Amino acid sequence: MIFITGPLFSGKRHYAMELLGCEEQDLAARAALDVQDLAAQRADDLEALARELAQYEVVTAAEVGGGVVPMDPGERASREAAGRLCVLLAQQAQAVVRVFCGVPTVLKGPLP
Repeated sequence: MIFITGPLFSGKRHYAMELLGCEEQDLAARAALDVQDLAAQRADDLEALARELAQYEVVTAAEVGGGVVPMDPGERASREAAGRLCVLLAQQAQAVVRVFCGVPTVLKGPLP
């Protein structure tokens, strides 16, 4: 699995399509996109969620925690869960790529 992270609207989806050599309509079958949203729903067992997601060829997640800390405790918990999920995914990934302004930077491992 290749884990792609970066800010919202930074080009993660486009880069995933480029890596997989597929079009947008085929992407959902091969990639799990924007998984940071799943973390809050499944915060009780992030390890199991990470194992499920690792079955995809590519997993993308928007970076969280680089901005203002929310005042709402629920929002803070959601961001904490998303961050923990990203750590688990990065540990399991063969490669980790950060995309910023459409430019990919490999953080871990070789790309296929």
